Amino acid sequence: MGSDGRQENNVSELTNLFSLRKIADATSGFDESRYVIFGVPFDGTSSFRRGSRLAPDTIRLAYDNLESYEFHYGVNFSDIPICDLGNLSVGEDVSEVIDDIEIASRAIVSRGKIPIMLGGEHSLTVGVVRNFSDCSMIIIDAHSDFREEYMGNRFNHACITRRSLDILGPGRIVSLGTRSVSMEERESLQWKDVRFVSANEVREKGIDKVINELDSLGMQKIYFSIDMDGIDPSEAPGVGTPEPYGIHATDVRALINHFAKKIVGFDIVEMTPVYDNGNTSMLAAKLVQDFIGSKEKPR
Repeated sequence: MGSDGRQENNVSELTNLFSLRKIADATSGFDESRYVIFGVPFDGTSSFRRGSRLAPDTIRLAYDNLESYEFHYGVNFSDIPICDLGNLSVGEDVSEVIDDIEIASRAIVSRGKIPIMLGGEHSLTVGVVRNFSDCSMIIIDAHSDFREEYMGNRFNHACITRRSLDILGPGRIVSLGTRSVSMEERESLQWKDVRFVSANEVREKGIDKVINELDSLGMQKIYFSIDMDGIDPSEAPGVGTPEPYGIHATDVRALINHFAKKIVGFDIVEMTPVYDNGNTSMLAAKLVQDFIGSKEKPR
């Protein structure tokens, strides 16, 4: 099983912002790391089932059950330079939390490292994406999250795709697994600026054909964001806003496997432990391994 992480050589301006809890296999210090994991325990704008603030440490706990050697990828995670900074200290104002994430992730990205954020709610993704304004984005999500504002807040978790569009611009975001859209969102003039791939479309075409279509978009650098409710609730029941008829976890894995070499940032959000039977946290932990394993696997 994975060994306990240790804190060594973590960059000074980040050390004071984070707690000391670590993920197994994250045995490297910041300076020598290639991947930097951090958690953000915030769910202040959640609109249905709150509790995603508990997810970062729940995912870490589930990770303890995974082997350090991954047979499918042929890699030993304990040999990969992974650092876990722990959980970001957060307040109650979502815009301030997003600003703090932007600052923290900038310190990671500016040193040539790949950030892996464990949420927390989906609004948090905006903070990291601000550091990838020249990238494309793939989102796994049951919801379009394309509202201009929700409950009086432009940074509500129901606005993540819209806020990412503000940063990245038209034609650079693909959201897969969509099956919940409001009339307001669908009638937005900006709707056409994002490629929404419904869960029905994924099932009808098959994930391989969807991947071939995405290849035609010519994405070179990709930020990859997984809202766990994009996956069918039979496989990921512990989420804040469950929606039936989702895509399969193997579809998400296939996307990660295919695009990993181009992925420059990664997050997993909206996992809500209090509604989980253990499957969702284990799947989230495995998806972290899938990303790193896919990226490290020899071509």
